Amino acid sequence: MLDYHAQMTKKNELTEAMQITGILALEDNYIWIITQGNTTLIIDPSEGSPIINWLEKARRLPSAVLITHNHHDHIGGIAALQQHYDNLLVYAHQKTKLAFTTLPLVIDTHVKINDIELQILDLSGHTPDQIGYYLPQAKALFCGDALFAGGCGRLFNGGTAAQMTATLARIANLTADTHMYCAHEYTLANLRFAQICEPNNHAIHERLQKTIVSRQQGLATVPSLLCDELATNPFLRTETPALHQAIDAIAGFQTTYTIERFTQLRAWKDRLDATGILEIAA
Repeated sequence: MLDYHAQMTKKNELTEAMQITGILALEDNYIWIITQGNTTLIIDPSEGSPIINWLEKARRLPSAVLITHNHHDHIGGIAALQQHYDNLLVYAHQKTKLAFTTLPLVIDTHVKINDIELQILDLSGHTPDQIGYYLPQAKALFCGDALFAGGCGRLFNGGTAAQMTATLARIANLTADTHMYCAHEYTLANLRFAQICEPNNHAIHERLQKTIVSRQQGLATVPSLLCDELATNPFLRTETPALHQAIDAIAGFQTTYTIERFTQLRAWKDRLDATGILEIAA
């Protein structure tokens, strides 16, 4: 279990009454827990037992579960939580199909659970109905698998490049000091790919070196700041001349549109992921 509030409170400038805690689950998943007063919100519970253990140790009861999308590594712990806690509320996109009952959420609206209010954002692309939760009080976006530190999610279940490019643009338009709470520890591999894409980008090199040290020390690399993503994440940088040129060289033709560039960049990363080269220890 990792208590990110202990690491990130000063950076996040949260109020004393609010905490955001990260729990490491499965191999590389992060489950996020927001607490304020007696309210406890759980985002993307991939496993049940780590959450139950944390709740019992903290002497808290869950107020609700919120999910970004319906992949197993984001909902796998819900059954255990529902068995352990009676009448547990579960929120999801109104179009998400699940085997259990959920309270439907509509994009571009707000959901208020006791004293915590979140804005529901359309972050489709990884799946057609992925959503994100923006917490204004903490300048925090819980983005599931839409944006990762240094990367973005693949397209699954009918998610499209058009949806993902719109999602990435939507994220890029948030304030630069927004904290990005993604759901996986993929930063090291993502930044290795970013450095391949832009070998002369000093910001990528510096971030990669810091990430290597952090991971060697067993520290988390998320949440990240949007300003750092804009400077180093290739999926937010397809319009920069150097990366545009690199994408065209890999594609073998001159791309014209953002969706084209994203498609070629995503395919490039997928090919390298398949080789395992991005996972090789530094």
